[in-house]
Amino acid sequence: MSEAKSGTPEAVPTPPKPPMREALIGAAFRLFVERGYEQTTIDDIVSLAGVGRRSFFRYFPSKEDVVFPDHEKCLADMTELLKASADSDDPVARVCDAARLVLRMYAENPTFSVQRYRLTRQVPGLRAYELSVVWRYERTLADYLRSRFADRRDGTLRADVIAAAVVAAHNHALRSWLRSGGEGDAGAEVDRALELVQEAWSPRPGAGNGQSAQDTEDVVIVITKRSTPMWRVVREVESSLGSN
Repeated sequence: MSEAKSGTPEAVPTPPKPPMREALIGAAFRLFVERGYEQTTIDDIVSLAGVGRRSFFRYFPSKEDVVFPDHEKCLADMTELLKASADSDDPVARVCDAARLVLRMYAENPTFSVQRYRLTRQVPGLRAYELSVVWRYERTLADYLRSRFADRRDGTLRADVIAAAVVAAHNHALRSWLRSGGEGDAGAEVDRALELVQEAWSPRPGAGNGQSAQDTEDVVIVITKRSTPMWRVVREVESSLGSN
C-alpha cells in the first residue's frame, strides 16, 4: 500500500544513525580512502561524522587508534580467556585458542579488515603502530605460558618461543587471507598454521605437564663403600635399573 487513507504518501522511516563510535570509524576510513591517511585530519573526520572533537577523543586517543578500534577489547578478551584456564588445560592449545580471538575480530568485518590492511601497508607510522599491538598480544601469551611453565628450568625461554611461534603462525595465515582480499576460509588457514605449533610444542601423551623425556628421566643413586670393586658397582646399577 503506497498511500495512506488521507491520500498522502506514507512517510518512509528514516534509517537510524550509526552509534557515534561507528560513525567516526566510518568517516575516518572514507576520508583515508579518498584523501589518504596523512592528508586527513581529526577535524576532517569529526566534520564528516557530524560530531565535535571532544567526541572523537572520548573514543580514540589518537588518529592511529581509529584505524585499530577493536584491539583493546580483543586484548582484554584474550586476557580473560587465559585467566579462566584450568590447570588441566594444555597451555599450548590455550594460547592457540586465544590467538583465534584476533582472527575472529578480523573475520567479523572482512571489508573493513582488508581496507585497514591495505592502508597499513601504505603508511609506515601505521605499520609501526600495528607492530606494537602485535607485541602486546605476544607478551600476553608469553606471560600466561611463563606462569604455566614456572616449574621448568627452561620455562621462560619455552614460554617466549611458543608465544612467538603462535603469533607468527597466526599472522602468516591471517595476512595471506587479507592479501587475497578476504576470500576463502580464514579460520581454516589459521587452524592449519596453529596445528603445526601444537604438534611441535604440545606435550606428548604420557609426558605429563608438557615436560620432555629428558626432564622426566629416572635418576638412580647407588651408595657403596669406596673399596667396592667397580664391577660390583656396575652390577648394582644394572640391578636397580632392571627393577624399575
